Amino acid sequence: MAQQARFQAPTGTRDMYPLALARRRYIEKAWRTISIRHGFDEVDGPTFEHLDLYTVKSGDGIVSELFSFTRAGGEKDYALRPEFTPSLARLYTAQAGQLPKPTKWFWQNTCFRAERPQRGRLREFLQWNCDILGAENRSLADAEIIAVVVDLLEHLGLKPSDLQVRLNDRAAAVEVLTACGVTGDPIAALGMLDKRAKMKPEAFAELCTQSGLRIGEFDQKMATVAAAAGRVLTGMGTAEDATTLATMPGIAGLAEQLKAMGIGQWCAVDASIVRGLAYYTGTVFEVIVDGERAVAGGGRYDNLIELFGGPATPAIGFGMGDVVLSLVLQDKKLMPSDADLVRQMGLSPDVYVISNGTPEADAALSGTVATLRRTGLHTRRSYKATKNIGKLLKDAADAGSRFAVILESGVEATVKNMATGEQSKVPLAELSAALKP
Repeated sequence: MAQQARFQAPTGTRDMYPLALARRRYIEKAWRTISIRHGFDEVDGPTFEHLDLYTVKSGDGIVSELFSFTRAGGEKDYALRPEFTPSLARLYTAQAGQLPKPTKWFWQNTCFRAERPQRGRLREFLQWNCDILGAENRSLADAEIIAVVVDLLEHLGLKPSDLQVRLNDRAAAVEVLTACGVTGDPIAALGMLDKRAKMKPEAFAELCTQSGLRIGEFDQKMATVAAAAGRVLTGMGTAEDATTLATMPGIAGLAEQLKAMGIGQWCAVDASIVRGLAYYTGTVFEVIVDGERAVAGGGRYDNLIELFGGPATPAIGFGMGDVVLSLVLQDKKLMPSDADLVRQMGLSPDVYVISNGTPEADAALSGTVATLRRTGLHTRRSYKATKNIGKLLKDAADAGSRFAVILESGVEATVKNMATGEQSKVPLAELSAALKP
């Protein structure tokens, strides 16, 4: 029976063995590739910030969700970052006058949240953010942000039949809520809608009664808007649809932009998407897989930079975590196989060096490996005691090596192309040149 390790990884974290880390690097590489393709520049900030950076944005209630601490002997409170948006706002505010308009930034790194772990939700995870700040054409910026998400998903092999970008406009939703009887704070009513799917119907109906919301009327109006927008998104819009959407310019403009970009089939207006955070001001969206799991979410936050002391700045962005995305790719058989993963990530060796077992070849092994590495070739060797060439060649094949080099003596080797099986004799002095791509 294997002995149990004395120390375990902290709850809600992951130990990343080579193949698991390669899968995460695969996702990171895709994030970076798509971000750069869409014209975003990468930024970063500290792993921890002053605690009040997060309470300014989200209120004191967020403290229970953070890993916060005070340095021994210190006076200031800090917290490990639960997200990057506050840091982004701080970075932008510090140099707002010098930055281009619009500013397009992306970020991908680790976040920490002190919450109960469950499938798709951990306490330590990677997150990818893309944000556009200072763009005056809001509909275009909103569509560009959604286009980044769609491009990433398509790049990874997902299709519109697998998921939808469900979007809404909070400003438009507030107007409809008010027209349908809501009294008091409309943001509170948005929060009520955000929790609707998790509530029992009778409990939700009671809240509607208390707020004055005629929920049937609200649902009908938003369904009409969603249907009209759906036809516009797919290029089937009519004059009547244009009239329906005329009172909701945010949704109308975004639908037209998404259609023009050729990604309307990925999107749908959904009145239930309101994103509970209070700082969202307009467009909000979530990427829902198989009708239930959210793999990404974001929205417009036009007042946040000003809240952090910067100038009034229109802004929109989204976040995507690696945990749910990885699960989705594995569930849909879209994560590359181990062998393909190693090859795609550039982890397979150029050369696998084997000794034929003679004293002369054994003596030349370490020097040959070192020489090949110095010339820039990814070179591996066997550390096994076996002299069985067949078994060692299988190890080379399992590693995905381009070539196997069998040292025949201290001056000559057999070079085998692992893809074609072709073999040739090469002097050791000429080996590096013979193996270069």
